[in-house]
Amino acid sequence: MRSVLMRVAALVLAGGPLAGCGAMIGTPNFAAGGFVTSFAEPGLAGDAAVDPTYRRQIVAAPKGYAPGTIVIDTADRFLYLVQDDGKAIRYGVGVGREGFLWHGTAKIGRKEEWPGWTPPPQMLKRQPDLPRHMDGGPDNPLGARAMYLYQGGRDTLFRIHGSNEPWTIGHAVSSGCIRMVNQDVIDLYSRVSDGTKVVVL
Repeated sequence: MRSVLMRVAALVLAGGPLAGCGAMIGTPNFAAGGFVTSFAEPGLAGDAAVDPTYRRQIVAAPKGYAPGTIVIDTADRFLYLVQDDGKAIRYGVGVGREGFLWHGTAKIGRKEEWPGWTPPPQMLKRQPDLPRHMDGGPDNPLGARAMYLYQGGRDTLFRIHGSNEPWTIGHAVSSGCIRMVNQDVIDLYSRVSDGTKVVVL
């Protein structure tokens, strides 16, 4: 199993596709402003490696979107959760590399804590040495949380998910999924529900 995890880690470091790509062990701690800032959950890498540009902050909301909407700007690598006061919570994200970018409108069809990962057939065809399935946990490429994007009631195979590799935030590294540092994906996960509208620009 260790060799499989090392191969997966090497693929991530090389920008390999991991998109399409558990039970909570601890209790989040909330600071003033309501952001999740620390966790009793194991395996959560810190965000020290994240470029300060991509750290979570409150900004003016993108215009034309209703409160509660998630808007993802793949060009600038930001995810916005629109609030009801003209503001938005902005998170830095990693996005799909060239040839794997996806744009459109979807909804969160389901949410998972410490999700398992099953590479889709097209990914296994490109990389047959990938594991057929990985249980959820700190070494899983989907990280601490995943939100599964659906269109017309069907899974698009794209996700908003966590990552233990904060240095990839702000870069085009995935097979189309939107990745966040685990602290940020837990915060976003706590604020949205199934049916939340997601606009990927």
